[in-house]
Amino acid sequence: MSHLFELALVCREADVEIVSDALMEIDALAVSVEDADADTDAERALFGEPGMPAPKAGWARSVVKALFPSEPEATEAATLILAQDWAADVHVQAIQAVPEQDWVRLTQSQFAPVEITPEFWIVPSWHEAPPQAKRVMRLDPGLAFGTGTHPTTRMCLRWMATRAAASQAWPRVLDYGCGSGILGIGAALHGAGAIDAVDIDPAAVTSSRDNATANGVTLNVGLPELAQGEYPLVIANILAQPLKLLAPLLCAHVAPGGHLILAGILSRQADELKAAYAPWLALDVSDEEDGWILMTAKRAA
Repeated sequence: MSHLFELALVCREADVEIVSDALMEIDALAVSVEDADADTDAERALFGEPGMPAPKAGWARSVVKALFPSEPEATEAATLILAQDWAADVHVQAIQAVPEQDWVRLTQSQFAPVEITPEFWIVPSWHEAPPQAKRVMRLDPGLAFGTGTHPTTRMCLRWMATRAAASQAWPRVLDYGCGSGILGIGAALHGAGAIDAVDIDPAAVTSSRDNATANGVTLNVGLPELAQGEYPLVIANILAQPLKLLAPLLCAHVAPGGHLILAGILSRQADELKAAYAPWLALDVSDEEDGWILMTAKRAA
């Protein structure tokens, strides 16, 4: 039997949500939260009752567990999480193998169509598209990649969808850190031209190519060296720390008059991203959802 690998991180209650969201953004297959003090005298229950405040996101000492396809990916995820400026109180408890199951099919009923705008929806293959949907992206949950349910992905797609009339100004698009290819596919469905979708993970390259084929669109998918020259639209939905490191590279790819779209950023990280990109472009917050923000900039023509 093949195995998945579980990364277990111990963190404070205050950090449970940000750790969980970050793990999902770096392509964890599943994330769960447990009481780090379970089966001890310090164990406590979290209950939600009608008329009472909602239960907290975690315990005073929580264990956030995430599944990854391989041990190197679990280790890389731990390294990336611990490098974040908010992770001073986050510690690795274990990385261990667990038997693989078909997690997606076991929980398929949980995945419903996702509304990006009233006319643009992401719909799993086993669902009928809503009658009001004029543009539909077919994307099934996979063992490695998300489905557009996270606020950062939705904000990127919504930005493009609400500017679809301007898509003729996007003869080239760069999706940097493409994951499942969802943003590149979204650009294609809204009329963009040649789309380069790049990722450091070969599995993401394969997934993006397959998802593009399933949606009847063409993406030029490959490793980061595929990205060449300037693009009227550059999108990167990663995390704040790698986005800061990538600032000179991403800005160099933005064509005169072009737009840069960044996501994977928490509201409180806005100022540090603005500072990181200031030598090249002036970033502004253009959308916000559930504590995450979309930052955009336009290069002078």
